[in-house]
Amino acid sequence: MTSYLVRRIWTEALFGQFVAATATLPVIALASLPILLFMNQLYPAMAAPSALPPFKAYYLAPWFFVLRGAVYFGLWIGLAEWQRRAWRDAAAMVRAASAGLVFYALTASLAGIDWMESLEPDFHSSVYGLLFLSFTLLGGFAFLLGTSLLAGRRIGRSAGYSGLLLSLILLWGYLHAMQYIVIWSSNIPDEVSWYQARSDHGWQYLLAGLALAQFVLPFFALLSARVRSDPRALMMLCGLTLLMRCWEAAILILPAVHHIGPLTMALMLPASVLFVGSLLWLTFDRTLENDGRPFNLAWRRPAGSEAPSAR
Repeated sequence: MTSYLVRRIWTEALFGQFVAATATLPVIALASLPILLFMNQLYPAMAAPSALPPFKAYYLAPWFFVLRGAVYFGLWIGLAEWQRRAWRDAAAMVRAASAGLVFYALTASLAGIDWMESLEPDFHSSVYGLLFLSFTLLGGFAFLLGTSLLAGRRIGRSAGYSGLLLSLILLWGYLHAMQYIVIWSSNIPDEVSWYQARSDHGWQYLLAGLALAQFVLPFFALLSARVRSDPRALMMLCGLTLLMRCWEAAILILPAVHHIGPLTMALMLPASVLFVGSLLWLTFDRTLENDGRPFNLAWRRPAGSEAPSAR
């Protein structure tokens, strides 16, 4: 949607990848269904709603939680189809992208609060929704750019994409810094405890690694004109960014589900990432091959053959 409003080479060059990436949304929705079976184990608010204030107890009620998730996915899938149908029509592209960005920003922020922040219902941050939004923007752009460079596609000069990647990294770093500064200055126990849980038992080293590998290293690397214009270096930075998304997700989520044993977690996480990642990659790759259709069920006649005559 941003590429529709900021029309440059990337609007045309990355359109196929944009369509293929958004085609994975139904697969993500289906892969999320097992969460519904274990909501009480993952989300404390659903296991003991009476311990929460009335509004939180109602908002985090299981039926309302599931309903919002279905609305999010339905809206995102509809927006993706709207963008695809608006392609090549300048006025329609502006309308679809303008309205779509507003709805996406609101729903993605709420989804981050529902799916991740509510793992610790006593914690609240007004920046958390924007953090999740920057998480998705940074990961999505790094995936699309990295796969395009890996496939050797002609997508224009690397310097322009390097500037966009740096801008997203700066946005991500600014939002994290803003949340930390606000919580530190307020010194509210329920909010400070969120950082305390991520400052012990080895999590502090993961936090330091995330700051170095996702902010410090890419920032100084992208200051170099040589790195910005080198597709191979840019592809490596995209790969590092995707790795850091898994790293950051672990920091945001795992300290909140400490009741799951470390051994169980160590066996479960690689298997789930491999399984879901394979499904998403197959859908993405199939959509690219079928020109925007994830599953092409039409029979293809050999070249030069003619349809049988009617009798």
